[in-house]
Amino acid sequence: MKAFQAIKVIGGALIVMASLNAYAQSSDAAASGAMSAAPSAKSTKASNRALQRAVRKTLSRTKGVDVANIIVRARGGAVTLEGSVPDQSQVDPATQAAQSVPGVTSVKNDLTIRAIGQ
Repeated sequence: MKAFQAIKVIGGALIVMASLNAYAQSSDAAASGAMSAAPSAKSTKASNRALQRAVRKTLSRTKGVDVANIIVRARGGAVTLEGSVPDQSQVDPATQAAQSVPGVTSVKNDLTIRAIGQ
């Protein structure tokens, strides 16, 4: 009778261990699946660079905007325009052109006014 009770205890312990192991494996699988769904740092940088190029290209095609001293930075759809333009009349068209690019969620305009030759 003691052997039968020992077998029950050992069997119960094995069932508990197996269920804990299965739970741990399914949790690990879910965690690795969630990790693969998140974009990698490399792909994020590549998409930011592509957005910067697209904004820069749009700015260069915008009439009345001198892009020689404009730096475009992008991070997750948020674009920052830095640098200088010769006069105030170029600031608003630069902002509007950047906002028109697909993928841009917001534009921060940090452009300053600097006369040519200064």
